[in-house]
Amino acid sequence: MDFQQLCTFETFQQVWSHYGHGGDLREVVEEEFARIKGITYLDHAATTLYPESLIREYCKDISSNVYGNPHSHNPSSRLTHDIIEQVRYRVLQHFDATPEEYAVIFTSGCTASLKLVAESFPWRRRADGEAGSRFCYLTDSHTSVVGMRGLTSGYGVVALPVSPREVENRAREDPDGDDGGGGRETPHLFCYPAQSNFSGRKYPLSYVEGIQARRLYPACEHRGRWLVLLDAASHACCSPLSLRDCPADFVPISFYKMFGFPTGLGALLVRRDAASTLKKAYFGGGTAAAYLVGEDYYVHVANVSDRFEDGTVSFLDIIAVNHGFEALHRITGGMHSVQQHSFGLARYTYMLLSCLCHGNGRPVAQIYTEGQFVSPATQGAILNFNLKDCRGQIIGYSQVDRMAALFNIHLRTGCFCNTGACQSFLGLTSQQAGHVCGDDVDLVDGQPTGSVRVSFGYMSTFEDCQTFLNFVAECFVEKPVTVDHARLEKLKAAKESPPIGITTREAEETEKPREAPPGGSGRGELNCTGEACNLTGIYIYPIKSCGAHEVHDWPVGPLGLLYDRCWMVVNANGVCLSQKRAPRLCLVCPRVHLSSNALTLQASGMDTISVPLENGDQMHSSCRVSQSKVCGDRVETVDCGDEAASWFSGFLGQPCRLIRLNPRFTRSLKKRRPSGAAASLSLVNEAQYLLINLASVKLIQKLISSRQDASEGDDLLDTQNFVRRFRANLVVAGVEPFEEDNWSHLIIGNARFAVTGQCGRCQMIGIDQDTGLRSKEPLVSLSLYRREKVTFGVYLAHERPESATAAHVLSAGALVQPATPSLK
Repeated sequence: MDFQQLCTFETFQQVWSHYGHGGDLREVVEEEFARIKGITYLDHAATTLYPESLIREYCKDISSNVYGNPHSHNPSSRLTHDIIEQVRYRVLQHFDATPEEYAVIFTSGCTASLKLVAESFPWRRRADGEAGSRFCYLTDSHTSVVGMRGLTSGYGVVALPVSPREVENRAREDPDGDDGGGGRETPHLFCYPAQSNFSGRKYPLSYVEGIQARRLYPACEHRGRWLVLLDAASHACCSPLSLRDCPADFVPISFYKMFGFPTGLGALLVRRDAASTLKKAYFGGGTAAAYLVGEDYYVHVANVSDRFEDGTVSFLDIIAVNHGFEALHRITGGMHSVQQHSFGLARYTYMLLSCLCHGNGRPVAQIYTEGQFVSPATQGAILNFNLKDCRGQIIGYSQVDRMAALFNIHLRTGCFCNTGACQSFLGLTSQQAGHVCGDDVDLVDGQPTGSVRVSFGYMSTFEDCQTFLNFVAECFVEKPVTVDHARLEKLKAAKESPPIGITTREAEETEKPREAPPGGSGRGELNCTGEACNLTGIYIYPIKSCGAHEVHDWPVGPLGLLYDRCWMVVNANGVCLSQKRAPRLCLVCPRVHLSSNALTLQASGMDTISVPLENGDQMHSSCRVSQSKVCGDRVETVDCGDEAASWFSGFLGQPCRLIRLNPRFTRSLKKRRPSGAAASLSLVNEAQYLLINLASVKLIQKLISSRQDASEGDDLLDTQNFVRRFRANLVVAGVEPFEEDNWSHLIIGNARFAVTGQCGRCQMIGIDQDTGLRSKEPLVSLSLYRREKVTFGVYLAHERPESATAAHVLSAGALVQPATPSLK
């Protein structure tokens, strides 16, 4: 049976019988989640998706009822108060708890709940003859849990990270350890996740009572009262949780992970006997029974929830939680069904991905798990992995992320705010794990600094699994696609899930020695001669993400080519639109007319309009100035008026406006600034100029035509069409492919430029600039060629001598003289 035969619903049903929620799942998705048509959403561990009926019923509710501030006593306020209390009961019911045992404290989210515990816990400093408190946490914990030590350290509390293996391996039946003094009532806190947000591993809920009774490490070695914080944020997404079975003292949750809406609201479930130990210093509105302004006198309210909810709670969001529970139960019938359904999809994906092989038999994926996805009791609906090429080398997660976006697959990459699990599974040193969160450093010396995570929810479908697996096979598997059938049968027959260790280490023991890649790495091994070449094309893009305007002779301005990317289109919320979200932008043809001081806008089916290039002082007196962001940079912009806004709104089919960079605003260069290089940017992403090499373009074209699965059509074989996909300002010809990667600076005509870096590529190069249609090429072939960082073209900055007075003009056909560092 080949891979495509395995990638069928019939095979899935052989692996797992629980699918859907007793009805037609496809019909539910069409009715409740129509907005995700064409999208494969696999990031439910970050946030699940809200059903349309939740929003519809919520809007109907708040539109037909008057909800006042619950701190008042008028009828509308009483209504709000009563509904808030009803939601508290519903939250407790969901987690199988009673109001006699637990209190529900609404917060802004799970992180705020953790911070509340850290600030209020009765930490005890170490003193003579008496031990201090200990703050202990599992190393497989979210950043927000580990971050609690930032507060505890100020109290002189010992922070102790505990590995998962230590909890049971160092357990004692009759603990009698001493912490250095009497200290039997010294309070300690142990935190652990019910489910790892990194790997989906479910930790035993029995740890709660085991720690409280001091049978498990570290409680067994330190006397005192041990309280347990069970981080349920990841677990509650797709699994039921009974606090009768695991009476944790503190349980933080976030509702957007459960329902998708509302965001910015969570809760802390607190055992009432543990709540009595909490000490609160600050008191806000609604938390004080009495206080005096002139004296240090304060009495907190008796109600636990009111005591810790400073100010007015987000009562409209709390009302939305009620509709979230209604929608969840109406669609799924309950969390048991959600757990069975989502786990089945994760198990099937795990089995096929772990058995998928390159044509030479090497595995495609390195999966990070401690089990074999046998039972939803030990594994959640999360699959974490890295992909490997046919030589056994890790493919950087940034490359996978870019390719997934091209196929409209939404997943997550990085370390997922869980450095401990990332270090453990990937074998990272503290130095390697210390790269900046959110950066694109995905490989260090060939070793991964993060991974790829897919996760499932109650509305996920078999087609989501199928699309994802086919995406991996198409883009990352050296043909022919093969399957390790022996491993597949072993996984099918697995009945229990014993710990099998970290798969990375297992793979290293069995993997064949890596072969040296033929033909080098595709980077940095070229014969760079520094010989002269020619400038064959000059392009400006007056409006960011709109069509190119090819010119023959063009002035060099202070921000780059004159009027290059000085305008951009924003949506109704003021967010910049790019071809990633609005590919039709490429069909807009802006033209700069220097002689008439006009920028004309043309597009098929639209009347031609124009906006002035310069408006002088009128731009500041009559136009709206606002703040926007471009690639994380704050920029000051000026609105271009209602006519242009109406024109773009009509063409794109959504409300939007045309804005331009305020000429009086200075945006600094993002890339390193060489000595003498100009320092300001327009609305470009990274640098003033982007240069590509025609020989490099043709090499990638040749790779596409030679690929067995190349079926993109003749447009990719048309060189000019292909050039336009890379949206460069300058195109040179006459040098070897990718020789530009080694240049340090170059002279074009009489203008000197410094190379400031290489241009990282994303799915935008898959958009045909003539039609707006998407394709997987050339990103697939470029990724295969580059193997690590997917770059194409180099960034330039103009090196303008301080004494220069004459303006430079670039001309097509001009001589280009490049130089490498050794030739400089």
